Amino acid sequence: MLNRYARGFFTALFTPLARLLLRWGVTPDAVTIAGTVGVAGGALVLYPLGQLFWGTVFITLFVFSDVIDGIMARMQGRGGRWGSFLDSTLDRVADGALFAGVAIWFFTGGGNAAIAIAALACLVLGMIVSYARAKAESLGFTANVGLAERAERLVSVLVVTGLTGLGLPEGFLLAVLVVLAAASLVTVYQRVRAVHRQSLEARPAS
Repeated sequence: MLNRYARGFFTALFTPLARLLLRWGVTPDAVTIAGTVGVAGGALVLYPLGQLFWGTVFITLFVFSDVIDGIMARMQGRGGRWGSFLDSTLDRVADGALFAGVAIWFFTGGGNAAIAIAALACLVLGMIVSYARAKAESLGFTANVGLAERAERLVSVLVVTGLTGLGLPEGFLLAVLVVLAAASLVTVYQRVRAVHRQSLEARPAS
């Protein structure tokens, strides 16, 4: 949902920057890689140090690379399978680092095992959500359904983690992570069901 409604706004916002980066000779792949390194670095360095607010600010600065690289690729007329593959693969790295960073802090200095376990559940289930769609598409099916799209997961955990660093009670973060984990589990079920239905429809009549 966020992808559909926000894409036009952010495309207009970041088009001038994308054009400037291309003028400087920066490639879309370089932006993709830099964005992933920034997100992973912020999540795995600042979060485990307990810097939840500033870690979120740092990560957010790099999250938008996921929009900018796509704009740049379209400007160059180079949007293709390689860019899509690289972007999707590094998205999984960034997502994993984000939830892992939260889990590390709350297993250690944060002292809240429930939040840490919920973050790990989000990490694992989020990966299964992405894998289910990728595997379905590799077999000729479609599985672009479900409650927990990547944008929703990312925005939710970043906003509430950052606010937790400013003093928001930790119970809010736990609640959001539990809801995200549940939504991811439902999404996995929805995608499995969708592919199962398509596989039955694709069977030749006996």
